Amino acid sequence: MNALLVTLVVPFLGTMLGASFVFFMRRDMPTGLQKTLLGFASGVMVAASVWSLLLPSVDMCANRGAASVLPAAIGLLAGMGFLLLIDMLTPHLHPGSSSPEGPRSRLSRTTMLALAVTIHNLPEGMAVGIVLAGAEQGAGGMSAAAAMAVALGIAVQNIPEGAIISMPMRAAGNSRWRSFVVGSLSGAVEPIGAVAVLLLAHLLVPIMPYMLAFAAGAMLYVVVEELIPEASAGSHSNLGTIGFAIGFVLMMVLDVVMG
Repeated sequence: MNALLVTLVVPFLGTMLGASFVFFMRRDMPTGLQKTLLGFASGVMVAASVWSLLLPSVDMCANRGAASVLPAAIGLLAGMGFLLLIDMLTPHLHPGSSSPEGPRSRLSRTTMLALAVTIHNLPEGMAVGIVLAGAEQGAGGMSAAAAMAVALGIAVQNIPEGAIISMPMRAAGNSRWRSFVVGSLSGAVEPIGAVAVLLLAHLLVPIMPYMLAFAAGAMLYVVVEELIPEASAGSHSNLGTIGFAIGFVLMMVLDVVMG
Protein backbone atom coordinates (compact mmCIF):
# COMPACT_ATOMS: atom_id res chain seq x y z
CA MET A 1 0.00 0.00 0.00
CA ASN A 2 2.87 2.38 0.82
CA ALA A 3 4.44 1.83 -2.61
CA LEU A 4 1.07 2.45 -4.23
CA LEU A 5 0.60 5.71 -2.33
CA VAL A 6 4.09 6.91 -3.23
CA THR A 7 3.50 6.16 -6.91
CA LEU A 8 0.26 8.16 -6.83
CA VAL A 9 1.76 11.15 -5.02
CA VAL A 10 5.15 11.43 -6.77
CA PRO A 11 3.86 13.31 -9.86
CA PHE A 12 2.06 15.85 -7.64
CA LEU A 13 5.25 16.43 -5.64
CA GLY A 14 7.03 17.23 -8.89
CA THR A 15 4.48 19.94 -9.63
CA MET A 16 4.87 21.38 -6.13
CA LEU A 17 8.64 21.48 -6.51
CA GLY A 18 8.36 23.36 -9.78
CA ALA A 19 5.80 25.80 -8.36
CA SER A 20 8.17 26.55 -5.46
CA PHE A 21 10.57 28.21 -7.92
CA VAL A 22 8.45 31.31 -7.44
CA PHE A 23 10.11 31.79 -4.04
CA PHE A 24 13.63 31.80 -5.51
CA MET A 25 13.26 33.69 -8.81
CA ARG A 26 12.54 37.41 -8.74
CA ARG A 27 11.67 37.98 -12.37
CA ASP A 28 9.88 36.25 -15.21
CA MET A 29 11.33 32.95 -16.30
CA PRO A 30 13.84 33.63 -19.11
CA THR A 31 12.45 32.77 -22.53
CA GLY A 32 15.29 30.38 -23.31
CA LEU A 33 14.79 28.47 -20.07
CA GLN A 34 11.03 28.28 -20.60
CA LYS A 35 11.45 26.88 -24.11
CA THR A 36 14.00 24.35 -22.87
CA LEU A 37 11.63 23.19 -20.14
CA LEU A 38 8.69 22.98 -22.54
CA GLY A 39 10.79 20.86 -24.90
CA PHE A 40 11.93 18.70 -21.98
CA ALA A 41 8.31 18.12 -20.89
CA SER A 42 7.42 17.19 -24.48
CA GLY A 43 10.24 14.65 -24.67
CA VAL A 44 9.24 12.99 -21.41
CA MET A 45 5.59 12.72 -22.46
CA VAL A 46 6.37 11.34 -25.93
CA ALA A 47 8.78 8.73 -24.52
CA ALA A 48 6.27 7.73 -21.83
CA SER A 49 3.57 7.40 -24.48
CA VAL A 50 5.71 5.14 -26.65
CA TRP A 51 7.71 3.04 -24.18
CA SER A 52 5.27 2.79 -21.28
CA LEU A 53 1.91 2.79 -23.07
CA LEU A 54 1.88 2.07 -26.82
CA LEU A 55 4.48 -0.70 -26.93
CA PRO A 56 2.90 -2.59 -23.98
CA SER A 57 -0.48 -2.19 -25.71
CA VAL A 58 0.87 -3.89 -28.84
CA ASP A 59 2.71 -6.55 -26.83
CA MET A 60 -0.45 -7.53 -24.97
CA CYS A 61 -2.07 -8.40 -28.32
CA ALA A 62 0.95 -10.07 -29.90
CA ASN A 63 -0.94 -13.36 -30.39
CA ARG A 64 -3.29 -11.66 -32.85
CA GLY A 65 -0.68 -11.43 -35.57
CA ALA A 66 -1.06 -8.46 -37.89
CA ALA A 67 -4.15 -7.34 -35.95
CA SER A 68 -2.07 -6.82 -32.79
CA VAL A 69 -1.65 -3.14 -33.64
CA LEU A 70 -5.39 -2.44 -33.96
CA PRO A 71 -6.16 -1.85 -30.24
CA ALA A 72 -3.21 0.54 -30.01
CA ALA A 73 -4.32 2.43 -33.12
CA ILE A 74 -7.96 2.65 -32.04
CA GLY A 75 -7.09 3.63 -28.47
CA LEU A 76 -4.62 6.30 -29.57
CA LEU A 77 -7.13 7.96 -31.91
CA ALA A 78 -9.82 7.77 -29.22
CA GLY A 79 -7.51 9.42 -26.67
CA MET A 80 -6.63 12.26 -29.02
CA GLY A 81 -10.29 12.70 -29.95
CA PHE A 82 -11.30 12.79 -26.28
CA LEU A 83 -8.82 15.58 -25.47
CA LEU A 84 -9.83 17.46 -28.61
CA LEU A 85 -13.47 17.36 -27.48
CA ILE A 86 -12.61 18.56 -23.96
CA ASP A 87 -10.43 21.30 -25.45
CA MET A 88 -13.33 22.50 -27.60
CA LEU A 89 -15.98 22.38 -24.85
CA THR A 90 -14.02 23.84 -21.92
CA PRO A 91 -13.25 27.57 -21.60
CA HIS A 92 -9.56 27.80 -20.74
CA LEU A 93 -6.53 30.06 -20.96
CA HIS A 94 -3.02 28.85 -21.67
CA PRO A 95 -0.10 30.31 -19.68
CA GLY A 96 1.37 33.35 -21.40
CA SER A 97 -1.69 33.83 -23.61
CA SER A 98 -4.25 36.62 -23.40
CA SER A 99 -6.87 34.97 -25.63
CA PRO A 100 -9.10 32.34 -23.98
CA GLU A 101 -10.02 29.24 -25.97
CA GLY A 102 -13.23 27.24 -26.02
CA PRO A 103 -16.75 28.63 -25.49
CA ARG A 104 -17.20 32.19 -24.25
CA SER A 105 -17.27 32.42 -20.48
CA ARG A 106 -17.30 34.90 -17.62
CA LEU A 107 -14.86 32.82 -15.63
CA SER A 108 -11.83 34.61 -14.17
CA ARG A 109 -8.43 34.35 -15.82
CA THR A 110 -7.16 32.30 -12.87
CA THR A 111 -10.02 29.83 -13.20
CA MET A 112 -9.52 29.47 -16.96
CA LEU A 113 -5.79 28.99 -16.42
CA ALA A 114 -6.55 26.24 -13.90
CA LEU A 115 -8.90 24.58 -16.41
CA ALA A 116 -6.20 24.64 -19.09
CA VAL A 117 -3.75 22.92 -16.77
CA THR A 118 -6.41 20.39 -15.74
CA ILE A 119 -6.87 19.44 -19.39
CA HIS A 120 -3.11 19.09 -19.66
CA ASN A 121 -2.65 16.96 -16.54
CA LEU A 122 -5.66 14.65 -16.81
CA PRO A 123 -4.05 12.18 -19.26
CA GLU A 124 -0.89 12.03 -17.16
CA GLY A 125 -2.86 10.93 -14.11
CA MET A 126 -4.74 8.42 -16.26
CA ALA A 127 -1.45 7.00 -17.54
CA VAL A 128 -0.15 6.36 -14.01
CA GLY A 129 -3.47 4.82 -12.96
CA ILE A 130 -3.69 2.55 -15.99
CA VAL A 131 -0.15 1.20 -15.56
CA LEU A 132 -0.80 0.67 -11.85
CA ALA A 133 -4.07 -1.12 -12.65
CA GLY A 134 -2.27 -3.35 -15.13
CA ALA A 135 0.39 -4.18 -12.55
CA GLU A 136 -2.20 -4.99 -9.86
CA GLN A 137 -4.15 -7.25 -12.21
CA GLY A 138 -1.02 -8.87 -13.66
CA ALA A 139 -1.95 -7.77 -17.18
CA GLY A 140 0.64 -8.17 -19.90
CA GLY A 141 3.52 -8.62 -17.48
CA MET A 142 3.21 -5.02 -16.28
CA SER A 143 4.90 -4.33 -12.94
CA ALA A 144 4.84 -1.89 -10.05
CA ALA A 145 8.35 -0.84 -11.08
CA ALA A 146 7.05 0.14 -14.51
CA ALA A 147 4.31 2.20 -12.86
CA MET A 148 6.90 3.94 -10.68
CA ALA A 149 8.99 4.67 -13.79
CA VAL A 150 6.01 6.37 -15.40
CA ALA A 151 5.27 8.29 -12.18
CA LEU A 152 8.90 9.43 -11.87
CA GLY A 153 9.04 10.49 -15.50
CA ILE A 154 5.84 12.51 -15.16
CA ALA A 155 7.10 14.01 -11.89
CA VAL A 156 10.28 15.20 -13.60
CA GLN A 157 8.15 16.61 -16.42
CA ASN A 158 5.92 18.33 -13.85
CA ILE A 159 8.78 20.31 -12.32
CA PRO A 160 9.07 22.73 -15.26
CA GLU A 161 5.30 22.65 -15.66
CA GLY A 162 4.74 23.87 -12.10
CA ALA A 163 7.25 26.67 -12.65
CA ILE A 164 5.68 27.66 -15.97
CA ILE A 165 2.34 28.09 -14.18
CA SER A 166 3.49 29.86 -11.01
CA MET A 167 6.09 32.24 -12.47
CA PRO A 168 3.74 34.07 -14.90
CA MET A 169 1.18 34.42 -12.10
CA ARG A 170 3.79 36.09 -9.91
CA ALA A 171 4.82 38.36 -12.78
CA ALA A 172 1.15 39.36 -13.20
CA GLY A 173 1.08 40.73 -9.64
CA ASN A 174 -0.08 37.77 -7.56
CA SER A 175 1.64 37.05 -4.26
CA ARG A 176 4.30 34.36 -4.11
CA TRP A 177 2.13 32.14 -1.92
CA ARG A 178 -0.92 32.48 -4.19
CA SER A 179 1.22 31.71 -7.23
CA PHE A 180 2.73 28.70 -5.47
CA VAL A 181 -0.64 27.32 -4.36
CA VAL A 182 -2.25 27.68 -7.80
CA GLY A 183 0.83 26.23 -9.48
CA SER A 184 0.82 23.28 -7.06
CA LEU A 185 -2.92 22.65 -7.37
CA SER A 186 -2.50 22.46 -11.13
CA GLY A 187 -1.15 18.96 -10.54
CA ALA A 188 -3.88 17.83 -8.13
CA VAL A 189 -5.94 16.30 -10.93
CA GLU A 190 -3.22 13.72 -11.60
CA PRO A 191 -3.58 11.61 -8.41
CA ILE A 192 -7.37 12.09 -8.64
CA GLY A 193 -7.39 10.73 -12.20
CA ALA A 194 -5.09 7.86 -11.23
CA VAL A 195 -7.29 6.83 -8.28
CA ALA A 196 -10.41 6.98 -10.45
CA VAL A 197 -8.80 4.57 -12.91
CA LEU A 198 -7.69 2.25 -10.10
CA LEU A 199 -11.22 2.07 -8.73
CA LEU A 200 -12.31 0.75 -12.12
CA ALA A 201 -9.33 -1.59 -12.49
CA HIS A 202 -11.34 -4.81 -12.49
CA LEU A 203 -13.43 -3.48 -15.37
CA LEU A 204 -10.45 -2.29 -17.41
CA VAL A 205 -8.49 -5.54 -17.66
CA PRO A 206 -10.32 -6.83 -20.78
CA ILE A 207 -9.76 -3.50 -22.58
CA MET A 208 -6.32 -2.74 -21.12
CA PRO A 209 -4.59 -2.51 -24.54
CA TYR A 210 -7.12 0.10 -25.61
CA MET A 211 -6.82 2.05 -22.36
CA LEU A 212 -3.02 2.14 -22.51
CA ALA A 213 -3.18 3.55 -26.03
CA PHE A 214 -5.99 5.93 -25.01
CA ALA A 215 -3.77 7.49 -22.34
CA ALA A 216 -0.92 7.70 -24.86
CA GLY A 217 -3.15 9.46 -27.40
CA ALA A 218 -4.34 11.96 -24.81
CA MET A 219 -0.76 12.75 -23.78
CA LEU A 220 0.39 13.10 -27.37
CA TYR A 221 -2.48 15.49 -28.06
CA VAL A 222 -1.19 17.80 -25.31
CA VAL A 223 2.34 17.62 -26.74
CA VAL A 224 1.31 18.38 -30.33
CA GLU A 225 -1.40 20.92 -29.52
CA GLU A 226 0.31 22.90 -26.76
CA LEU A 227 3.86 22.08 -25.74
CA ILE A 228 5.71 21.83 -29.05
CA PRO A 229 4.09 24.94 -30.61
CA GLU A 230 4.98 26.98 -27.51
CA ALA A 231 8.54 25.62 -27.46
CA SER A 232 9.03 26.31 -31.18
CA ALA A 233 7.49 29.79 -31.43
CA GLY A 234 9.81 32.77 -31.84
CA SER A 235 13.52 32.71 -31.13
CA HIS A 236 15.55 30.10 -29.24
CA SER A 237 13.47 27.25 -30.67
CA ASN A 238 16.63 25.14 -30.82
CA LEU A 239 16.63 25.08 -27.01
CA GLY A 240 13.23 23.42 -27.09
CA THR A 241 14.63 20.78 -29.43
CA ILE A 242 17.56 20.11 -27.10
CA GLY A 243 15.20 19.92 -24.13
CA PHE A 244 13.02 17.44 -26.02
CA ALA A 245 15.98 15.16 -26.72
CA ILE A 246 17.10 15.17 -23.08
CA GLY A 247 13.58 14.54 -21.79
CA PHE A 248 12.95 11.71 -24.24
CA VAL A 249 16.21 9.93 -23.41
CA LEU A 250 15.69 10.32 -19.66
CA MET A 251 12.20 8.82 -19.77
CA MET A 252 13.33 6.04 -22.12
CA VAL A 253 16.14 5.09 -19.73
CA LEU A 254 13.79 5.18 -16.71
CA ASP A 255 11.32 2.90 -18.46
CA VAL A 256 13.92 0.36 -19.58
CA VAL A 257 15.87 0.31 -16.30
CA MET A 258 12.84 0.19 -13.99
CA GLY A 259 10.34 -1.59 -16.27
